[in-house]
Amino acid sequence: MEGHVSGQANKPMSKPAHALDRDTVRNELNADVKQGLSESEAQSRLQEYGNNELDDGPGVQPLKILLRQVANAMMLVLIMAMVVSLAIMSWIEGGVIAGVIVLNIVVGFFQEFRAEKTMDSLRSLSSPTANVVRDGQTINVPTAELVPGDLVELKLGDTVPADLRLIESLNFETDEALLTGESLPVTKDEEAVFEEDTGPGDRLNVAYSSSTVNKGRARGVVFATGMHTEIGSIASALRKKDSRVRPVKRRPDGSTHPLRHVESWMLTFSDAVGRFLGVNIGTPLQKKLSRLAMLLFGIAVVCAIIVLAANGFSNNPEVIIYAVATGLSMIPASLIVVLTITMAVGTKRMVQRHVIVRKMDALEALGGVTDICSDKTGTLTQGKMVAKKCWIPSRGTYSVDVTNEPFNPEEGNLLFTERSAVDNSSDERDEKGGEGYDAETLLENNDQLRGFMLVASLANLAHVYKNKEDGTWQARGDPTEIALQVFASRFGYNRSKFLEGDTPKYKQVSEYPFDSDVKKMSVIFENVEDKSQMVYTKGAVERVIDTCDTAIWEGTEEVDLTDQMKSTILENMEALASLGLRVLALASRPYDAASGRRASRDGPPPREEIECNLVFRGLVGLYDPPRTESANAVKKCHRAGIKVHMLTGDHPGTARAIAAQVGILPDMSMISAKVADAMVMTAKQFDHYTDEQLDKLPVLPLVIARCAPATKVRMIEALRRRKAFMAMTGDGVNDSPSLKIADVGIAMGMAGSDVAKDASDIVLTDDNFASILNAIEEGRRMFDNIQKFILHLLAENIAQACTLLIGLAFKDSTGLSVFPLAPVEILWVIMITSGMPDMGLGMEIAAPDILERPPVSLRKGVFTFEVMLDMLAYGLWMSALCLSSFVLVVYGFGDGNLGSGCNDSYSEACDLVFRARATTFTCLTWFALFLAWQMVDMRRSFFAMTPGTTGARHLTQWFWDVWRNKFLFWAIFAGFITIFPVLYIPVINHDVFKHTGISWEWGIVFVEAFLFFLGAEAWKWGKRIYFRRRAAKDRITPEDLEARAFGEFHSDSEGELGVQSEK
Repeated sequence: MEGHVSGQANKPMSKPAHALDRDTVRNELNADVKQGLSESEAQSRLQEYGNNELDDGPGVQPLKILLRQVANAMMLVLIMAMVVSLAIMSWIEGGVIAGVIVLNIVVGFFQEFRAEKTMDSLRSLSSPTANVVRDGQTINVPTAELVPGDLVELKLGDTVPADLRLIESLNFETDEALLTGESLPVTKDEEAVFEEDTGPGDRLNVAYSSSTVNKGRARGVVFATGMHTEIGSIASALRKKDSRVRPVKRRPDGSTHPLRHVESWMLTFSDAVGRFLGVNIGTPLQKKLSRLAMLLFGIAVVCAIIVLAANGFSNNPEVIIYAVATGLSMIPASLIVVLTITMAVGTKRMVQRHVIVRKMDALEALGGVTDICSDKTGTLTQGKMVAKKCWIPSRGTYSVDVTNEPFNPEEGNLLFTERSAVDNSSDERDEKGGEGYDAETLLENNDQLRGFMLVASLANLAHVYKNKEDGTWQARGDPTEIALQVFASRFGYNRSKFLEGDTPKYKQVSEYPFDSDVKKMSVIFENVEDKSQMVYTKGAVERVIDTCDTAIWEGTEEVDLTDQMKSTILENMEALASLGLRVLALASRPYDAASGRRASRDGPPPREEIECNLVFRGLVGLYDPPRTESANAVKKCHRAGIKVHMLTGDHPGTARAIAAQVGILPDMSMISAKVADAMVMTAKQFDHYTDEQLDKLPVLPLVIARCAPATKVRMIEALRRRKAFMAMTGDGVNDSPSLKIADVGIAMGMAGSDVAKDASDIVLTDDNFASILNAIEEGRRMFDNIQKFILHLLAENIAQACTLLIGLAFKDSTGLSVFPLAPVEILWVIMITSGMPDMGLGMEIAAPDILERPPVSLRKGVFTFEVMLDMLAYGLWMSALCLSSFVLVVYGFGDGNLGSGCNDSYSEACDLVFRARATTFTCLTWFALFLAWQMVDMRRSFFAMTPGTTGARHLTQWFWDVWRNKFLFWAIFAGFITIFPVLYIPVINHDVFKHTGISWEWGIVFVEAFLFFLGAEAWKWGKRIYFRRRAAKDRITPEDLEARAFGEFHSDSEGELGVQSEK
């Protein structure tokens, strides 16, 4: 960067880019403005120039990660326990606790470091992308992979990915406020050349990195990337962090009370403590668990005080160690680490299922989604448009037979009938009764068809061409425009025929891009020879015919467009839409400069002066087939208790047909006409309601056609007032408000604008509706797994704490309490039988019925009534069995002598206590390990976790279930194996763990383990019966949930819902 001149390229050119003409820049950068760079050349330049990224600072910071391992309530308890142990010279306990602290920090550090690296890589995946021409194809690549010389295409809503020297543009404006502070959009001119010392704000032939496209379209060559861009030079200023010091509240005159300074210092200090303990940073769940850690910290202190009080606040080291052990028993030390790892693994799994998580909050929110508001084109459908039919009033209906190559204009037969679309729509096969024609025959003496094809070809930005190397037909551009361009090419009206070559026939002088409010797109072309100008318009049928005054209805002469004619046009539109076709109207007219200023690229006339007095040319029907997986995905959503709404800009007939095909609408033959009208509304009908009227509707519509961005926002607000939790899809700039306010905003990765992606929570890399279901399934899976390991951890804590607190009743000959579990034993259970198995539980696959139950309640979170009850049931059952094992060894098979000093060291008199303690420890360890397997499914039996298995496999299914999750299997296996060294190795058993090897006591362990398993299975059996009955009573079975998607529409067809259709 040293010596870099503003406006220069990564490798300096003869002059800055703005001071050179287009051809010179292209030559000096070795760029190809037609084919773009080859992939191999792009990779070579990427190696030479590096990634197109700003220096975003340190990235993953190991020191901060290390600090986070220490700065939490769990670790503070361990540190306090270590200090107390060392202070009373319990060196072994203190040393072991210190070892546990180091181990926890090291394991937590490396696991969180890996998780941060994973999230860092995911952030790069969800970064803005650019449309680049390489090897003659327009492809979508991450902006980081752009190199000098790349040919970039820009359209409305895009973020400029690098500094570009513009090659061609049309009505192109960018917002450069971030760079120059100029609040107004800047109109660009690619033909201009400026002096070298021209300031950044006046370089009108350059588009700057990070600016956004406000209007028009353009193509440009990248000349500067990364820190060599103009924005790179001020990147350090933009990266300044906000102050963490709370501001002092002041009066209007600027003065303040001295106590306000104290208040500011106190709030700043509390914020710092909150950040240190994690209670005010992270996702909502992470904050909740950090607060739980603080609560457990308080409970641990209370438990320790209870132990001291029960022993008369004696300063005997044995009493203090007992208090330390009880405090440690309440600390699930691995909780935060396991949560971090689980969420990182979840985000990685989502990438494999075509979902990129941009905001971690979305992970927790996905499991609670009750309604999905989805777009149609490219999401529920394939996004591969084919022009199937066109209707020209004075001629008839032209059709294209079945084709398997949507880009090939030479594939498929052209069919023609003089009947209108209305007469020809009863059965699509009727058209085959017409004859097959070649294009020349159809165009002969047919000015109406020629005029129609000119509009289809020129009011169009798509490129359809034949690859010279392999002879295949290729296309780039919007799917709708590609379909129209292919259709025009069938008749020899490809856009390139009129605009390219040595003597082009037309020159484009103005463009009015498609706008979601006006729902039209228009262009003005000038005849190169006679300088006459023509307006060509396409768009939504209702909007276009409103701007038409005339039409060629019968014969060859223009006539005034009457209301009767408009009705006929709308009838033909309905006929085409009923076939599931997206219908557009085409129109044109000569543009007479006398009626306004002459159209030019520098001063295009106002849009309202152009889109008026048009001549109606005809209708075209485009077919976008539903994705094969959409219908199944919608059905699964219904079974999961999720309603699917389709919000599309298409005509109601098209929207209704596609919605019925994918299952968003039920069999309409079973629904009354009034209710059918209620199911499908136009945006105009929906927006006609006030908020109060919407809230009084029994149900909201399943399909909204002709949907505008403002309608999406109102739909979200209406759903939210009904306590729904919604996901909203979007791809355009105007979708960003709805994506921002939705509970889960979902942007399209392929077709979506950068503005939409920036406003979203997750991005679909394949733009597929089924991927939304994948995301919800992953969200529910993670929610389930978090519940599982939290339940496992806290049930163990309850078991340990109850065992120790009730164990206060076991007094030795000196009157001091003898602990049933030693401090090191407790740490062993926390670290070995909790940490690793809980990581395994976090990696569990989704339960078989995860998409056959209602959405989770985010208000309750993971701590549902069921989880709280399970926690107590399992914890108390384990505690009862642990205490019974201690009692059996000491009092059942022993003489009941608890000796003296048995909390401190081994002696012959303490052998019985050490054996009882070893038995209790072994039981608790096995219970914790078995509980981890029981937690794989919180309701199903351990022996039947996979439903539907029959025959011999049914008897062995449990083995395959435990073997499936190999991480969990080996973590539990290690827990079983490692108990033998700590029981039988001398010194370790007596001096460290305060127990001794056992023999006949294994019989007690096996019986207790069997009883634990029996109790757990009985508890789950009781839960299954209860929830099965409640599901039947509350009608929340999968079949009920699926039926509920349409049930409200079936009920009272004529009564409750009739009011909707009247509107």
